[in-house]
Amino acid sequence: MNMNTLFEMQRGLDSYIEKEHNLEGTNLFDQKVLALLVEIGELANETRCFKFWSTKGPSERGIILEEFVDGVHFILSLGILADLTDAVPASQQPAKTATDQFLLVTEAVHTFHRDKAKEAYQSLLDRFFTLGDMLGFSAEEVEQAYIAKNEVNYKRQQSGY
Repeated sequence: MNMNTLFEMQRGLDSYIEKEHNLEGTNLFDQKVLALLVEIGELANETRCFKFWSTKGPSERGIILEEFVDGVHFILSLGILADLTDAVPASQQPAKTATDQFLLVTEAVHTFHRDKAKEAYQSLLDRFFTLGDMLGFSAEEVEQAYIAKNEVNYKRQQSGY
């Protein structure tokens, strides 16, 4: 996965959105943190990993991948805002369950929100991409899905989404 390419694509999308919505120069850090937390919740909802009360299985793999990539968009966007675009996800030992990994990711979001430090961003990146590994997504799959969703996001902006 070429993180430089993904960061540049995200930078372009962010700039486009900010220009179209007259938000240039506006600090959107907190809104993007909240958006990321919402996307993580949507991803968890599609995996259904925490729904001990339900017998229904997870959503289709493609839906889960799309939700994962929505999270990637906001993680990249936050990295751009914090000038941390040299970060590359490193593999780490996953938690015992997907639920535990989701909690680790959420904790990492809150830590990065509070500290805005390189180490906190790296931890967020590592934990999120480890979650992707746990969900069965390869780096190449994530990259291709990101590229496809980036195009969709431009089209949505152009159609008044």
